[in-house]
Amino acid sequence: MTYSKIPLEEYNKAKGQLRLQLNDVLNIFAMYGMQDYIPGAIDEIIELAEAFGKRVRGKDIPIKLKTKRNHR
Repeated sequence: MTYSKIPLEEYNKAKGQLRLQLNDVLNIFAMYGMQDYIPGAIDEIIELAEAFGKRVRGKDIPIKLKTKRNHR
């Protein structure tokens, strides 16, 4: 099954907008000294969002991180 794709420029713009919004949401953790973790968390959330987008458009892929993290 194929699914429609937007031009790369539009895709990168949307991805940048998502990144900015995630930064605003996760910035609350800076209050607790966790600001160094925010960029990595955003990268992982975007990776999951991309997998979700592909999945709901018909590409049969797992929605999971490439590397399992132990956050303890």
